[in-house]
Amino acid sequence: MDQQTLAQLQAQLHAEHDRILAELKSIATPSTDAPGQWDAIYPKFETQETGSEADRDDEEDEVEEYEERVGAKSSLASQLLAITHALERINNKTYGTCKTCRNPIPLERLQANPAAEYDIEHEPK
Repeated sequence: MDQQTLAQLQAQLHAEHDRILAELKSIATPSTDAPGQWDAIYPKFETQETGSEADRDDEEDEVEEYEERVGAKSSLASQLLAITHALERINNKTYGTCKTCRNPIPLERLQANPAAEYDIEHEPK
């Protein structure tokens, strides 16, 4: 892979990293218990509880929103980790090589998914 193509893929990875990190920070905070992990932020729609039907509806909405955030957080954190690993492979000069067979990953695949670690044949199912 030529240096210009590698630089373009690296720039794409950095841009995606920044986008995902911003999105992740909007719904989660870095875990204090486990480095590299994230904790979903529990939404708070109502600041005071009165026991009314509307308050119970707000509480149900908060729980639903939290569950959505937990799912999104997991997906975003996985994507962020894959991008971080791809950037590490660039620094280690192993980027673009299938982790299974050690053959080059086709450029078309890397352009579609710059964080790809495997060629199509060896992609884990």
